Amino acid sequence: MSIIIRNGTVVNADQTFSADIYCEEGKIVAIGTDLDVPADAETIDATGQYIMPGGIDPHTHMQLPFMGTVASDDFYTGTAAGLAGGNTTIIDFVIPAPQESLLDAYKKWREWAEKSASDYSFHVAITWWDDSVAADMETLVKEYGVNSFKHFMAYKNAIMANDETLVKSFRRCMELGAIPTVHAENGELVFQLQQELLNKGITGPEAHPLSRPPVVEGEAANRAIQIAQVMDVPIYIVHVSCKESLEAITRARSEGQRVYGECLAGHLAIDDSVYRNESFEFAAAHVMSPPFRSTEHQNALWKGLQGGNLHTTATDHCSFCAGQKAAGKDDFTKIPNGTAGVEDRMAVLWHEGVNSGKLTMNEFVAVTSTNAAKIFNIYPQKGAIAVGADADIVVWDPAGSRTISAKTHHQNVDFNIFEGKTVNGIPTHTISRGKVVWANGQLNVEPGSGRYINRPAFNPVFEALAKQAEHHAPVAVKRK
Repeated sequence: MSIIIRNGTVVNADQTFSADIYCEEGKIVAIGTDLDVPADAETIDATGQYIMPGGIDPHTHMQLPFMGTVASDDFYTGTAAGLAGGNTTIIDFVIPAPQESLLDAYKKWREWAEKSASDYSFHVAITWWDDSVAADMETLVKEYGVNSFKHFMAYKNAIMANDETLVKSFRRCMELGAIPTVHAENGELVFQLQQELLNKGITGPEAHPLSRPPVVEGEAANRAIQIAQVMDVPIYIVHVSCKESLEAITRARSEGQRVYGECLAGHLAIDDSVYRNESFEFAAAHVMSPPFRSTEHQNALWKGLQGGNLHTTATDHCSFCAGQKAAGKDDFTKIPNGTAGVEDRMAVLWHEGVNSGKLTMNEFVAVTSTNAAKIFNIYPQKGAIAVGADADIVVWDPAGSRTISAKTHHQNVDFNIFEGKTVNGIPTHTISRGKVVWANGQLNVEPGSGRYINRPAFNPVFEALAKQAEHHAPVAVKRK
């Protein structure tokens, strides 16, 4: 199967130029003008459109067992919806239960993901600690292509990692050439605030943001960054939602620490007024952690993207239907945390970012694809329109528009947090591994057509840092 994309403008993170793109056997094999291609190659006319790397969503939760239920999007419906929105790769999360073997959990998630329609990879969460966890981390890095480990600083009495676990896991990441990622919220503070609100009779969704104020996130982000500094390991902070955590990232980066920040399309476009809606179903549908924030924090996040202190955009796609959210009708702490968005991320970011002048087209490509590929070590296989790269491509019509709605989206959930929003700038074609899977509003995907993506360890960089740390290790003083 071969494809030729003609008459478009290529937009990479670092440059923009006019060229045709020829793809064969799942790879980009030629870029230029007047390309000599087989007569039977499928032709896409991209006149007036942009040719960009397929989106990479580095933070999704398909089919996640969570808070007594299971996310409504499985690996097929979720990745299919992502392809409809121009997203060609996800990095999902393996989340072992406390005391569950990391390898057992990983193999379970891999089995679930065999139905994926797009390419996928995994972060693995560290939810407990003993010597077997350290051993499993090594196996995952060396044999299964996992180079990132997630740490939840929230969800007390469930999957929260305490400081001891953070220290030991961060050190192990350093030894293995992996990068720790962190959900930064002070779990103890959240738990105590939740109990106080319930005792006061505040039980509805409006209590959710009150139990997770920005300072709770800022404190945890700062603490995780400081631990990473002592352990001399890079760190990636997921779903940054407020200026306090952004300030912690910015401060550390200004001092030379290697810290990366991720923000969500939802946090950039939706404010905390949603929790004060009179409809329980509406307010509960927006319950996620960290919660949506005020416009003050939204403005800070945009500046973080513009200034280079936030590097990636994601969705934290974890969809629950109204019936599932109703579990918390009388107790907001029982509302399953999560919202959808994998189908809408790129269009919302183009509309809110590029059309407003907040982001250039090249910056859009960087924060939706290239930076994630670089941070998680799959560049330039992913994240670039380049000869030899995977043929994961989105053809983007800046003049096209659509109105987002749960009635028309492909996500397997009965609510859309962007409901009614008209976005200008949409994908007309999505190409995944050299196959056209989305064309002019029609989805053409099959379960199991995606593949697992190995992500190599960062050995050259990390080994040098490890040797440097060993060279400067403290020496015991001999005393008389």
